[in-house]
Amino acid sequence: MNKSDLLRYKSLLRSKRQELSTGKSLADSIPAAGELRGDTADIAVGAAIAAMQISLQQRDGKLLRAIEDALMRIRQERYGTCEECGQPISKARLDAVPWTRHCKECKERKSPRN
Repeated sequence: MNKSDLLRYKSLLRSKRQELSTGKSLADSIPAAGELRGDTADIAVGAAIAAMQISLQQRDGKLLRAIEDALMRIRQERYGTCEECGQPISKARLDAVPWTRHCKECKERKSPRN
């Protein structure tokens, strides 16, 4: 992978990290204990929304860690190489998922089929 490709992926990763970091904080969006008011349906909807927001925050946290790890691999000159088979990861895959650690073939082998 050439230097201009690395700089482009580094920029993509930093941009995505910034986007996730500047999102609304979890504390601002989840109702505090005892804060839910209204009838049973209102309380159920509020609880479901709070659970969904927690789930989204956890997913974003995992994504941020994956992005940080990808940036570290760039610094260590290991970016773009599959951690499973050691082969280069295609540019198409890196363009779609710049924080990926695995080539398409290894990822498909690891993912359970439904």
